[in-house]
Amino acid sequence: MERGELPPDVVVRRLPLYARSLRYLLQEGVHSVSSQELGERINVTAAQIRKDLSYFGEFGKQGIGYDVERLLQQIEEILGLTQDWPVALIGVGQLGQAVARYDGFRTKGIHIVALFDSDPARVGQEIADVVVQSIDQIPTTIRERSIRMAIVAVPALAAQEVTNTLVDAGVRAILNYAPIVVQVPEGVWVRYIDPVTVLHSMTYYLAREHDTDPALPPND
Repeated sequence: MERGELPPDVVVRRLPLYARSLRYLLQEGVHSVSSQELGERINVTAAQIRKDLSYFGEFGKQGIGYDVERLLQQIEEILGLTQDWPVALIGVGQLGQAVARYDGFRTKGIHIVALFDSDPARVGQEIADVVVQSIDQIPTTIRERSIRMAIVAVPALAAQEVTNTLVDAGVRAILNYAPIVVQVPEGVWVRYIDPVTVLHSMTYYLAREHDTDPALPPND
C-alpha cells in the first residue's frame, strides 16, 4: 500500500473484531496466538488475517505467531484507540438513553460528552452525568468541544436534517440508528445499526427452511 493510501474499508471493519478477540485471549491468559487460532475465533481464514495486517506493516513471525498483548497494542494504535474520542448523541428517547448509559464505550476510548433532543420535556434532564441540551445547541457545542463523532438515534424523518447539522458543524463520523440511509459528503464516514433490517436478512433463511421441512405446518 502506497503512503497515504487507505486500506479497503472491509479491512478496517475487521480490525475491531481482531482487537476484541485479542482482549479475550489476554483475559484467558493466552499470550501467543497463531493467525489460524485467531481466525477460528472470528470465522476468518488465517490467510485473510495475514493479508489484512499486511496493509499496516509486519506483525508476528512465521512459525511463532503473534504476541497477543503487542498485537493488541498495535491494532489499537492503528484504530486511534490510544486517545479519547468525545462523542455527541442526538436523540434521547428509549434507545438513546440506553446508548447513553452503555458503560462499554468508556473502556474503549469513546466518551459521550454531549446529549441533544428536540423534545423540550427532555432538555435539562441528566443522563449518565450528562445534561441534555436542545437540538438547537448542536453547532455551538460541537465546535466548542471539538467533537468529530456523533451517534444519531432520532426518528427516520429527522435523521437527514440532523446529519446535515452535524456535518456542517464539523462531525466526520456518524453512527446512525435511524432506519434510513443518510446522504453525506465525501470525507464523512457513516455506519448503520438497524436491527429490523438485520433480522429480515435472516427471516429469508428461516422461510426457506420452513418450505423444505415437511414436519412444519404450511404457511398461510
